[in-house]
Amino acid sequence: MNRRPILVDCDTGIDDALALAYLLAEPSVEIVGVTTVSGNTDAARAAANTLSLFELAGEDDIPVAIGAHDFRARAYAGGAPHVHGDDGLGGIALSAAARAHDARAAVELIDHVASRHPDLTVLALGPLTNLAAYAEAPRVARFDHLVVMGGAFAHSGNVTAWAEANIHNDPEAAAVVFAQDWDTTLVPLDVTMTQTLDATDLVRLEAIPGAVPQALARMLPHYLDFYAGVFPDRRCALHDPLAAMVAAGALRGVSVAAGRVDVRLERGERGRTVSPSGSETQRWVRAMEGSAAEVLLERLEAREWPV
Repeated sequence: MNRRPILVDCDTGIDDALALAYLLAEPSVEIVGVTTVSGNTDAARAAANTLSLFELAGEDDIPVAIGAHDFRARAYAGGAPHVHGDDGLGGIALSAAARAHDARAAVELIDHVASRHPDLTVLALGPLTNLAAYAEAPRVARFDHLVVMGGAFAHSGNVTAWAEANIHNDPEAAAVVFAQDWDTTLVPLDVTMTQTLDATDLVRLEAIPGAVPQALARMLPHYLDFYAGVFPDRRCALHDPLAAMVAAGALRGVSVAAGRVDVRLERGERGRTVSPSGSETQRWVRAMEGSAAEVLLERLEAREWPV
């Protein structure tokens, strides 16, 4: 079976870690590179978190490059420790990986991977700062498809009444990315807030042998604590894992709306995403069937993880 090459651009917090673990366990895809950006945590910490997770998984050949620390219109101001913990991973203090990050800049690594894999999917799980820089770089290779976890259309935002966190952190970068003619699918809050992992799922995760599932199980209580004020029972949203499943083509019954995505930059609606007209190259997921948590757990259970 041909495996779909995926480069992940992420700000490795808890749900990014779940998404990366899912992709490592998904037999239809291959992670061929990771670039990091500030968001949940800073870009350097996100790279360190990613490398630590890969070391637990026994993956020592996926390049991880550090991308933008600051956003286009403002400096990075500390991330979301109330959501993801001071270390981005729920405070579980993973050991530092023996392997160093890739010396290339994020744009260079994306270009290298895209030139080697014309069928590349780029999966963006954080602010779009790196990808905006890639869009403006001269003579870079074109990739096949972009999947973005971000935005909110009919659903309210999770930072302001309008804006989702990834877009709100760097709306200027998002505006650049969505102005491209790239084949793009957004996975917004409209659908990610309907897909959750609950306390029963956590018990099932805790029973999976291996260092990676056990690390995920240790970090998730912090994430569940944050969502205690959002959902009526103990559960958390699966934002990034759902976007990873869309990128992998692993879901059934996915309903999409075709439409150009615009990003509002005005003060009152800063970071708001709207879709005012149709588009041949842009779409956003508005509904799906089944359970993303079930897909995640099935894949994690099926892989044999290092202990």
